[in-house]
Amino acid sequence: MLQTQEVGYWYKNEDEFLYKNVNLTFQRGKMYAILGASGSGKTTFLSLIAGLDLPKAGEILYNEESLKKIGLRNYRKNDVSIIFQAYNLLPYMSALDNVLTAMSISSSKQADKKTYALENLANVGIDEVLATKNVTQLSGGQQQRVAIVRALCCDHELIVADEPTGNLDEKTSKEIVQLFQKVAHEQQKCIIIVTHEQEVANACDAVYELKNQRFELVK
Repeated sequence: MLQTQEVGYWYKNEDEFLYKNVNLTFQRGKMYAILGASGSGKTTFLSLIAGLDLPKAGEILYNEESLKKIGLRNYRKNDVSIIFQAYNLLPYMSALDNVLTAMSISSSKQADKKTYALENLANVGIDEVLATKNVTQLSGGQQQRVAIVRALCCDHELIVADEPTGNLDEKTSKEIVQLFQKVAHEQQKCIIIVTHEQEVANACDAVYELKNQRFELVK
């Protein structure tokens, strides 16, 4: 589904690369973790597979077609949902409207979008009262859950998440990870989670660790 072919990335000087010659494969129906210490380049890698930036070397393929050919904008609109560490919610909207807007932009095929969005929000503890509040009135953990639901409610087959449990308590974190597992396995979506939490990585089907500028399959 998603492949990196000889991917390399650096900021200014090629000799000071974050990584080079990266060849990874991600498949539908599985949940993956990209594990690594802070500053190792995990989030930069996520930005590449999410179509927010292009690699300095190599190519990224989605369904065997280069992201360059698909076009990054089309790829983000039609194929991939992104869960940002900083939420990136629209601050002038309610939680519900944030989800509905994303569903509209991605041309979701759900017949009753509002009911579907409210059901998914309720699944992560955001009831209808909270759902109709402006997102700035919600706690950081609640905003994170809204951001997760926003991604899950789009019809995209690929979901990438940057530290999605970083602002959640232990109980909620476990529930979110279980929700990711269910979505990946039952809806045959591909979920890629960038994390430094070993507990999150342990719940994934496969784990790549980024260490010393190399990706290693450790699970």
